[in-house]
Amino acid sequence: MIIIEIPGRKTLEISSVVLDYNGTIAADGELVPGASEKIKKLCGMAQVFILTADTYGTVKEQCRGLGAEVKTFPRAKAAVCKEEIVRSIGKGTVCIGNGFNDIEMFDAADLSIAVMDLEGTCAALLPHADILVRSAEEGLDLLLHTDRIKATLRT
Repeated sequence: MIIIEIPGRKTLEISSVVLDYNGTIAADGELVPGASEKIKKLCGMAQVFILTADTYGTVKEQCRGLGAEVKTFPRAKAAVCKEEIVRSIGKGTVCIGNGFNDIEMFDAADLSIAVMDLEGTCAALLPHADILVRSAEEGLDLLLHTDRIKATLRT
């Protein structure tokens, strides 16, 4: 479990981390540098899910050995599928994503982190995010170093 104590707000007890794959932790179908080791560390702290329509057909190979559960779904219904997965996980969920199809899952999560990395970020996602970071590595690091979140979200 990841405990995030935010002054002036409720304490977050994160039991699940949901990661969008393409555009967030992967660029052009390949994990971004540094993501593998951080995901492995997170798997020791919470249940980690990687969600994707697997546009490039690479997710199983790229994510082998990480300890995360990979969930794939049809491209045409990505937003609905992601939201359903997050809602089925329940309370204590943080989501990290970058795209238009991440809006609904962000709204269903307890904490949402938008990533602006190599594939960009959908501007419509930003009002649904709690935090915006410059890279997947920074987003994953927030969960490994939660005092950074405390400083960002305190009232």
